[in-house]
Amino acid sequence: MSEPAASPGNGPAIVATRLARSFGGGAVPAVRGLSFEVRRGELFGIVGPDGAGKTTTLRMLAGVLAPTAGDALVRGVSIARQPERAKPHLAYMPQRFGLYDDLTVRENLDFYADLYRVPDAERPARLERLYRFSNLGEFERRLAGQLSGGMKQKLSLSCCLIHHPEVLLLDEPTFGVDPISRRDLWLILHQMVAEGITIVLSTSYMDEAERCDRVALLHQGAILALDAPGRLQASLAGTLLSIRVDRPRAARDALRQVACVRRATLFGDSVHVLLQPDCDPASAGSALAAAGVPALSVEPVEPSLEDVFIELVDAGGDGV
Repeated sequence: MSEPAASPGNGPAIVATRLARSFGGGAVPAVRGLSFEVRRGELFGIVGPDGAGKTTTLRMLAGVLAPTAGDALVRGVSIARQPERAKPHLAYMPQRFGLYDDLTVRENLDFYADLYRVPDAERPARLERLYRFSNLGEFERRLAGQLSGGMKQKLSLSCCLIHHPEVLLLDEPTFGVDPISRRDLWLILHQMVAEGITIVLSTSYMDEAERCDRVALLHQGAILALDAPGRLQASLAGTLLSIRVDRPRAARDALRQVACVRRATLFGDSVHVLLQPDCDPASAGSALAAAGVPALSVEPVEPSLEDVFIELVDAGGDGV
């Protein structure tokens, strides 16, 4: 197997080539030969449900888990052959970041500044900047263990940024975080990308994935599709309807019997129905009326990334 070429100074931040990882002596493949590039200054999402291989992929990119096969270059450095050389270029924030609950906000930041050998002369400016975008300055004397979940995530992110990494790897950074803190975290991420930092994050939230520049849709360790969210959404052929009914499950089951319905999926108290390109949308309403579950409303909607993902999985995609 040929090795990936090194990234030039203005080349991709990450180049993965047939990156794979198995567990149990090869009996359990978690990641199956992923090949992709992440551009410098890009917000790149690795998207999929639990068990798709997202965390394993990020751990390999971070150099904390060796690949079984393949390789990835982070700023031109092989994570398979020289993981320690790649680490100065990046920061990795796992789902459970190593904050010290019995240290204050400031003490945690000082600890990671020591760990990354940030010069003393540069620390005041860096701390001031981190406090400014995280709004943690007024809490710098508070113990980390007394912070809310959202504030802990902001502190974790600040600890990762203390040494000005070129590449930031985030494993489900908004998991379990309240909506307001989720919004704040995304504002911070977009600000960092605007400043030139490359971010690769994993998420199972499809609505969050739509905020990325590009996404890799991951299923059972393989990439089903990789593109900008808007282009993936536009690629979904056929008409998508959102049908509101009193009995969504009964409506879904009835619609699945209609010949020109490609897919019917529950979305809260509605059913998303994907029709064949030549199908008359009125046929869906007629089928529901005949089944005794008349539609309260039928509206064409733009496909979401979740619609695209479900369609790819249902189509039995083997990855790209």
